Amino acid sequence: MTYDLFVIGAGPGGLAAAKKAATYGAKVAIAESANLGGTCVNLGCIPKKLMVYAADFAAMAEAATGYGWEIGTPKFSWQRFKQQRDRELDRLRHVHQSALKQRGIDIIPGRATLIDAHTIAVNDQKFTADKILIAVGGKPNRLKIPGIEHTMTSDQMFQLEQLPKRIAIIGGGYIGVEFASVLRNFGVEVTLMNREHCILNGFDELISSTVRAGLIDRGIQSYCNTTADKIEHIGNEIQVHLKGDHTDILAVDTVLCAIGRTPNLDDLGLETVGIERDGKAIAVDKFSRTNLPNIYAVGDCTNRIQLTPVARAEGKAFAETVFNNQPTEIDSLIPAAVCARPEAAMVGLTELEAKEQFGDGVQCYQTEFTPLFDTLSKQKSKSIVKFVTYDDRVVGIHFVGADATEIVQGFALAMKKGITKSEINRAIAIHPSAAEELFSLD
Repeated sequence: MTYDLFVIGAGPGGLAAAKKAATYGAKVAIAESANLGGTCVNLGCIPKKLMVYAADFAAMAEAATGYGWEIGTPKFSWQRFKQQRDRELDRLRHVHQSALKQRGIDIIPGRATLIDAHTIAVNDQKFTADKILIAVGGKPNRLKIPGIEHTMTSDQMFQLEQLPKRIAIIGGGYIGVEFASVLRNFGVEVTLMNREHCILNGFDELISSTVRAGLIDRGIQSYCNTTADKIEHIGNEIQVHLKGDHTDILAVDTVLCAIGRTPNLDDLGLETVGIERDGKAIAVDKFSRTNLPNIYAVGDCTNRIQLTPVARAEGKAFAETVFNNQPTEIDSLIPAAVCARPEAAMVGLTELEAKEQFGDGVQCYQTEFTPLFDTLSKQKSKSIVKFVTYDDRVVGIHFVGADATEIVQGFALAMKKGITKSEINRAIAIHPSAAEELFSLD
């Protein structure tokens, strides 16, 4: 075989697997049809979080007056931000490239296609490998309605030449909510719609309702049980025809379709080699194995949770299993966050999930408070914390408020170790801090 391992896709999962396998002496190649780093580095987590930071400065300037500062009206340059952002993304791509080369991993540009169980074609070249790992990630979904060609996906939002004045966002998952939040901070008029009963379906009801209330307080129109029926481009505007609880016709400059992502499996050759699917995804077991003994898959192209840290963990676990002879599964306790304003994070079970699993023994504790920062800033803001417990053991934590992501991250590790509500109550917190509220819920 030409290689011990051939990785298709250089996103978080593929990169992690390739690097770890190389440390165990494997001869590795990795093929990528776009940029190193995958969606996360180029069209997802990193540029999105940089947008969040950029948009926060306007609110910070407004808050500063409550602390005695005299600040003029902030002026934002989207073009200047894009230049700075793209420079950083290019730096990250070079970091990945250097890391691969240092480990002796061959980088093969181009879209890979499976020829048989051990043969891969990239452009006009063919390669053979003992093991193949598919880590091609996902791509944005689009509604199948008239006029959908007039919409943008999350991938395209990062390439905007200028910010819109009015935008309609179809989809109330974390992608739609995060773009709604950040664009509103830039001064854009935002209408966010979701076909579900509320936004952030799958999160605890406390997070869904509190984040939605916060978005509405900031001037975002939030329509639930509502989606687009037809889209027309008329003159200089786009008209979005709604159906559901709202039947308006929205006139906007831009429409973002953010209804989720689907595995990026087109033209990969799965049918040629007989790899089984689970719906639209590649079917794998707990060790990332497909139905073919030497072909594996990790990340968003599989039937598991679509998150960057999950893909990275799956890639490392694959390498441990296959190249270090240590069968490894990833942790089932996976925290998640919504980088909106208000920010939200959670780990473990929602209240509904806990009651379905444990029944009447579930007990919840929650508190609402105003962060100390906002007592002088006079901004409308509230933070909410909720514990879900069973027999005193904490089985779910849900937090809405500033620094929710950073705070919940540490508690995720405590939950993995089986932390109880009583143990948290006895712990001494740092004062004053937002995190201390988690230590005093009654």
